[in-house]
Amino acid sequence: MIITLYGIKACDTMHKARAWLDGHGVAYVFHDYKTAGIDRARLDAWVGELGWEVVLNRAGTTFRKLPDADKASLDSAKAVTLMLAQPSMIKRPVLDLGDRRIVGFKAEAYAAALGGDR
Repeated sequence: MIITLYGIKACDTMHKARAWLDGHGVAYVFHDYKTAGIDRARLDAWVGELGWEVVLNRAGTTFRKLPDADKASLDSAKAVTLMLAQPSMIKRPVLDLGDRRIVGFKAEAYAAALGGDR
């Protein structure tokens, strides 16, 4: 199984997730969606699995700086369009385990998903 960690290199939460994975000997591929982008099919799949409310980072400055009209009447399609236009609006990290994804970083969730005391 190939584990992929999606996010933005300079994000503090990403640093914590990467440090945890490295410290527990978990091999992974890092995908920086700010520099490498993200494709619609993958983002649609994440939103279908987890819900746009989980995937869209409404607490970040990129979202907060949007005009009120862009923030109004959000739905799945509008959220995906916003995240494709500005990938920094995707909550991070997204840990892709192949059969499921974990959004955000909590050491306990990573430990539970990756085999406990790894």
